[in-house]
Amino acid sequence: MLPDIMPFVESSPAAPARAQEPAVDAERDQRVSALTPRALLIGVVCVALSAVMVTFAELVVQQIQIGLLQIPPVAIGILLMLLVARAAARRFGGRDGLQRHELATIYIMSVIGAMVSSRGLLQRFLPTLTAADYYANGTNAWRPLLFKHIPRWAVPWDPSGGIDQPAVKAFYNGLRPGEHLPWTVWITPLLCWAVFLAMMLGCFLCIAALVRRQWVDNERLTFPLAQFPLELIGGEGSGRPLARNPAMWVGFALPALVFGFNGLHRAWPNIPDITTNFNLNALFTQPPFDAMTNFHAYISFAALGFFYMLPTDVLFSMWFFFLLTKVEEVLAASMGYSPAIMPLFACTEFTGYQNIGCYVALTVSMVWFARPHLANVWKACRTPLRSMRTGEGSTELLPYPAAVAGLALCFIGAVVWLWLLGMSPWLAAFELGLLFGLVAFVMARCVSEGGILMTETSFRPVDVYRMFGDVRNLSHSNLTGMAFLDAISMKDQRGLLLAGFLDSLKLTDGVRIKRGSLLGAFALAIGVACVVGGGLQIAVPYHIGAINMNNYVYAGNPVWSFRYSAQAMLHEQSPAGWSERLNFAGGFLATLAMNSLRSRFYWFPLNPIGYALSGTWVMMCFWFPALLAWLLKSLALRYGGMRFYRASRPLFLGMILGEVSAALFYAIPGLFNRYWPTPALPWP
Repeated sequence: MLPDIMPFVESSPAAPARAQEPAVDAERDQRVSALTPRALLIGVVCVALSAVMVTFAELVVQQIQIGLLQIPPVAIGILLMLLVARAAARRFGGRDGLQRHELATIYIMSVIGAMVSSRGLLQRFLPTLTAADYYANGTNAWRPLLFKHIPRWAVPWDPSGGIDQPAVKAFYNGLRPGEHLPWTVWITPLLCWAVFLAMMLGCFLCIAALVRRQWVDNERLTFPLAQFPLELIGGEGSGRPLARNPAMWVGFALPALVFGFNGLHRAWPNIPDITTNFNLNALFTQPPFDAMTNFHAYISFAALGFFYMLPTDVLFSMWFFFLLTKVEEVLAASMGYSPAIMPLFACTEFTGYQNIGCYVALTVSMVWFARPHLANVWKACRTPLRSMRTGEGSTELLPYPAAVAGLALCFIGAVVWLWLLGMSPWLAAFELGLLFGLVAFVMARCVSEGGILMTETSFRPVDVYRMFGDVRNLSHSNLTGMAFLDAISMKDQRGLLLAGFLDSLKLTDGVRIKRGSLLGAFALAIGVACVVGGGLQIAVPYHIGAINMNNYVYAGNPVWSFRYSAQAMLHEQSPAGWSERLNFAGGFLATLAMNSLRSRFYWFPLNPIGYALSGTWVMMCFWFPALLAWLLKSLALRYGGMRFYRASRPLFLGMILGEVSAALFYAIPGLFNRYWPTPALPWP
């Protein structure tokens, strides 16, 4: 089975799953490679390096987000350095250097390590443990409302203590001369939360093992983000090396020049910069057009390069549905309707609830088309011992019986843990069930099929609950636990590890790595990233003060979650009304209709993925590159055909490398000087 590397051909509209493939491909199994100690050792070093770079670039320098994308620039940079080292070894030393499967292993570990060090885990987790105490004051009333429901073992401060506790105050303001970093107060909460986070990641791993065959072998999703590293590594069928193509260097030069000028402008303001962020809201200042929210056009060469490889129906749907939300906002304002903003998100409530309906319909459709695969999983679970050795799913990341049992145990364990934190078991199960079975599941599908660079939603599980329940009637302990859960797991889905696991499993097909061996690589990468990245992200704030670091990470995401829960306790949050339920129903029915039309008419241009993303921060950042890519690709296919499209691909792949290289060029000096003049890159 050859990987889908050249080219990203136009896919037909969503069709039912293909017939199930044989459980074991004997020829493939004879050709797979196991992980080598050399690859694992280098992978550990690269994970540690990525954790250091992500911490300083994203939290200290703040301008360069090199770890939160689904294909982290820092991982691409590490892969490029390894490829240069291999080429030098072959040219001057006559050695073969690292093999393809070793390069892929190191890259996979670097991707997972970067995500864990960024918004995938640590940057949401660690600030949440301190924010409630530091930002509590007499105005927000967090102390009397929340603190009595926070267990002492869950935070590095005493909820029953006084204000200005030293460990938290020093975390945000920095240590005074002579003070020492209070590691001891962090030990208990870190160990306790490690149990919960391990069960969360275990659920993601088990889901990845269960859905890989359906998405890769049966539905033949293209996994666009897995194809680019294969182009660099030189997987099977990759053709002419990318570095030898002049068009690639032309594409590389475009972002290199743009961000080179912008970097010089930051150092010497007299040098003009090249705008990559156009605020379109400034052009529409008169009613009803001033009702449009977060309307910007970002110029991202990397996004343009990736999007050029996607099917045109996906590209069209991305920008079409986003602009449709702007039309809806204008129409609502023209009728005198002022819609509320989705709690903790940047879209309107009517867009957010349409997205919820779309998510539910997409999940129902995916489960419906996966019925034959699910039947095989069930069959394997009925004979677990035989299936784990040679049966259906035995060549997956985890055999199906182990994956099903692991998913059940990790999910139940996470629910019990949240119950100990103070949440009711039914609410904990509801929140986690929607996270794993709806939010993360659909987001991973958007990455696997749509190749989106950044994952984010427009709602939380509690927003689904608001349609049939009043959040104000939840107990205070439930709302307190929900504040922690929202900030750590629900609010910001960037760096989604489930999608990272699935992309990594797809990558193994191109370099013939035994999928089951990746389990150890994943665990090693996560562990090293948590130790190195976690240690740094605790130590660095104590030395320079978290208030001088990334404002969103330390004063945004966790603060918003606690504020929402406190307002709900004060009955300042209202339940969803009839309009939200109507928008939910509209989103659900519209998605079902699109899926039905796509399965009957190959020419139908709308893909529900674009609808699911329409109200998210992802499209607010990337709708314009999607529009440009759709226009350029449509013209290329119409007037040049597939031959011209193939010839033009290196130009756009070069754009990706150029923007990634620019990000790393400015990130590396930030390790030594946090005031290094750095231009803002178009991945806010």
